[in-house]
Amino acid sequence: MKQAKILQFKVIIETDEDGLFVASVPELPGCYTQGKTLEQVRERIKEVINLVLESDEDVKKSKISSPKPHSSFFAIEDISLSYA
Repeated sequence: MKQAKILQFKVIIETDEDGLFVASVPELPGCYTQGKTLEQVRERIKEVINLVLESDEDVKKSKISSPKPHSSFFAIEDISLSYA
């Protein structure tokens, strides 16, 4: 019997100007979604990750061979610019 692997992804969750939560996965191009609540956006991003993996066998094989996130979190900064 094959043992399931746990795949890990870094997910960025932000809020947009309308107050919706927007989630994206940097290591999976085109992998993003939105929701009205954190719980909703978390469930939806899992669904989208599964869809991306099901639609691209090369990405799926690569991720299964290396299940940890390919990217690492560095920082978030607010940058202010002054215009005269």
